[in-house]
Amino acid sequence: MALDCWLFKQHLQGLHPPTLRFYTWQPIAISLGYHQRQYPDSWNHLTWNGQPVDLVRRPTGGRAVLHQGDLTYAVVTSELSGNRMEAYQQICEFLIHGWRSLGVELLYGHAGRGYIGNPNCFGSATSADLVLADGSKLIGSAQYRRGNTVLQHGSMRLHQSADLFQTVFGERDTQMPQLPLSFQNETMYETLISALVAAAMDCFGAAFEVKPLSHQEWQMVCETYTHS
Repeated sequence: MALDCWLFKQHLQGLHPPTLRFYTWQPIAISLGYHQRQYPDSWNHLTWNGQPVDLVRRPTGGRAVLHQGDLTYAVVTSELSGNRMEAYQQICEFLIHGWRSLGVELLYGHAGRGYIGNPNCFGSATSADLVLADGSKLIGSAQYRRGNTVLQHGSMRLHQSADLFQTVFGERDTQMPQLPLSFQNETMYETLISALVAAAMDCFGAAFEVKPLSHQEWQMVCETYTHS
């Protein structure tokens, strides 16, 4: 989260180009939306397979996301037009095209009546989220904006533990997306990221350069975390 905050601030100041980033979480974590103040006290002491489950706060909005068996994306850019929802859709286009290239069709969700009181991000889908044909939510997304600069996060649920989900949210997960068997092999993450990068290059008309952070940049990221 500190890295995404730093990339956002750097881009806001004109010091870093737009960024597309993919990552997984280790150890397992629950990320809270920026404005989410109420959550079960048990989340402060959760363990799974003998290891603590981290509890972190995102700079973006939305509700709690369980990060286990998922792939997270982050987009930092200022090259979008329109209002917040139009910005969501401009960014989500690369997700729709990338998943379609792998044979999976995605649609925009619609918030149900239980959305406001549900602490679980994947308990309902808004028009900023992407769902399968059966209505199950595959990708939940949230934004942080300052002026026309946007940080958009999203989590793609791939093979999450039903038992861990019940431990966290106190109920069985009845909306876990059912993906094709091809998404259950060891190269799933690499295949998905490659498809999404190709789609982003096409949708954004951009060429991406894979660039690791320097030692000095990592120090700046750590300072961002320390002072946040």
